[in-house]
Formats: sequence, structure tokens, C-alpha cells
Amino acid sequence: MPSAASTRAGKLPLVVWVLAAGTFLMGTTEFVIAGLLPEIAGDLGVGVSHAGLLITAFAIGMIVGGPTMALATLRLPRRLTLVSALAVFALGHVVAALGSSFTVVLAARVVTALATGAFWAVGFVIVTAAAGPTRATRAVGVMMGGLTLANVIGVPIGSFVGQYTGWRGPFWALAVLAALAAVFVGRFLPVVEQRAEVSVRAEVVALRQGRLWLALAAAVLIMGGVLATYTYITPLLTDRAGVPAGAVPLILIVFGLGALGGTAIGGRLGDRHPMATTITAAAVTAVALLMLIPLSKGPVTAIALVFLMALAGFTVNPVVTSLAVRFAGDAPTLTSALTTSAYNTGIAAGSALAATALNTSLGLTGPALVGAVSAALTLLPLIGLALTGTRNSTRIVTQRAAPARVPGDTPAPVPTRH
Repeated sequence: MPSAASTRAGKLPLVVWVLAAGTFLMGTTEFVIAGLLPEIAGDLGVGVSHAGLLITAFAIGMIVGGPTMALATLRLPRRLTLVSALAVFALGHVVAALGSSFTVVLAARVVTALATGAFWAVGFVIVTAAAGPTRATRAVGVMMGGLTLANVIGVPIGSFVGQYTGWRGPFWALAVLAALAAVFVGRFLPVVEQRAEVSVRAEVVALRQGRLWLALAAAVLIMGGVLATYTYITPLLTDRAGVPAGAVPLILIVFGLGALGGTAIGGRLGDRHPMATTITAAAVTAVALLMLIPLSKGPVTAIALVFLMALAGFTVNPVVTSLAVRFAGDAPTLTSALTTSAYNTGIAAGSALAATALNTSLGLTGPALVGAVSAALTLLPLIGLALTGTRNSTRIVTQRAAPARVPGDTPAPVPTRH
């Protein structure tokens, strides 16, 4: 929980950074598979396209499993849920690393996705409450920054290690790191007392708000727009912009840095100016993606627009996530899980539509057009939110914690209503 000193200094409590580290591990495992597919396919005796089901299975597990696990663990202490999720996450990677058949590895990926969904759902609620109403969006941005940082650091390192140790090496590393994270969370996170009135019914009733679904729609559309283009950015860069294939990983790091910067910007500005921040960012994203169509013939302009689409697109994410949790009031866990499902739905739908556009006469520019349209459509739910208001009749979920054992934090009273 935030200490008095940290509140005065405007610093976020340590719990936010701890959960961001957990998100980093889970983001790494979601995306590192893409760089290991040939090795996995060869070792398990399947085709590369068949091995790609490991990515699809994880996305589906996140879409369906997030809300399911949120409800299943609703009455458990939140610290116990986080520790259990990390433990299952670690176990899933051990099973995958030891697996000799594709079916076993696929099942392990689904179980890992379920644990990831539970961790994110509860984690977003905890960081929002711990940071307080004036820093909630910033805290969400930091936690989501762990996911973005996974693309910048975790995925490239995992892919590099996998080239030398085999694909099982990164799985063993993630299992060990997740186990250590579970120990740290269990030892240092505050013990949060669940309210007696917490119930599945309250969580479901919270979904009746129209503005909540506007926030979720914005999450689907903005992520679908950016990832529709990102999924097929490599052929656009190499075949259209003339970028050497060996330089593509560096450009993907540029994308990751843009996404990390956007997440930080959204976290910083979203608490004070949520709608101005998101509407501006969505509009800039749409323009950047649209301009990528005519200007992607030159490597410099193509790289600049890739950075801009990531910077602007990821600015929206922490703001709409924080708003969704805020709209849920005292029943935020299911809503938090649905935001994770929304992002994964956007990724799946955007990638599918981009694949279709790639096979039309639009060719390599098809995904960028799909992305531009999706980003432009994001303005509709955001404008709807601006018109209905984002702050009236909202409050940050309350929670009571036993004295935290987080080094450097001094317990302070937690506000009850906002």
C-alpha cells in the first residue's frame, strides 16, 4: 500500500513495480514463441503452421480464461491468487519444457494462459487501489509497461537464447523466474482482506454500464488496429521499404520502444485528461497508419511511422483499462479480466482481417489500411465516453490491507470512497 512519504512525493508503491515484473514474464512467454516456431516444429515433428497453434491457443486461453479465472478466484485472497497464478505459470513451463509431444506442449500453453489471465485480472485491481484515484492510470501504465518491455527486451533475449540452448531453454528460464516471483509476492505483498459482500452477482451487475462497454470497445479497436499492421510489418519493410532482412529485428525494437513510450505517456496524462489523451492518440494512430500506405516505400519514413503508430496506439491502453476498472466501482475483478480479453480479441481479429487484406489487390499495404480503419473507429466509443462523462458516479475499489512487509513502505490509511 502507498506510504505517506511516497504519496507526498508522488511515487508509486512498490507493489506496482512488483506486479509489472510479473507482467513482463507473462508478456515474454506470450510472444517469444514466434521466434522459436521453427525449432519447436522440428523437435516435435509438426509443421511450422501447425506449431503456430501454440500462439493461437494462448490467445484463446486469455480471451476465455481471463474472465473465467477471475470469477473462479473471486473469493480468494488476492495475494493467494497472484502467488497461485505464478506457481501454475511456472509449472506450465516446466511441463512444456519436458514435453515430448505437441499435444502436451499445447495443453501446457492453455494452462499457462489461464494463469496469466488470473494474474492480470487481479493485478490491475491491486495496482489501481494501491496507487489511489489520482495515480491509478499511471499505475496501470506501469504494469502494462511490463508487457511492452517484454517485447523490447524479453522476446529478443528469449529468441536469442533459444537459438543456442534449444527452444526448451527459454521455457526453463521463465519457469525459474516465475517461481522466484511467486516467492517474492508471497513474502512482501500486503495481505488484502476481501469484503464480505464480494460476489459473482455484484461482478456481473457491474457489467450493465454502457460506458464500460465503450471502454472495452475502444480497447478492442485500438489494439486490433495497431497489431493488424504489426503482424505483417516484416514483409512491408523488406519487400516495399527495401529494409534489409537483418535490420528488421532492430526496427521491431523501435516499435517496442514506441509502445513503451506510449504506455508511459498514457499513464502520466490519463488521470488528469483521459478523454483528450485517448482521442488525440487514436486520431494520430489512424493518421500514422494511413500515411504508412503511400510513405512506406522509403525506409526512413516507414520506420518513423512504425514508431509513431506504436507511440500513439499504446497511449490509449492504460487509460481505457483504468477507466474500465473505475467504472466497475466495488466489483472490478471481472471487468479487469474483460479488458485483457478485449486486447486479445483485438489482436486475434485484427490479425485475421489483416491476413485477408494481404491476399487482396491491396497487397502489402492491406494490413495498414485495416489498421487505419480500426484506429479511426476507436474514436467512436471514445467520443461516446467523452459525451457520457468518465468521472461522475465513479470510485476506485476499496480494499483493506494488513501491514505490508514491502521494504521501504510504511503503511498508511487507504481512502474508502472517491
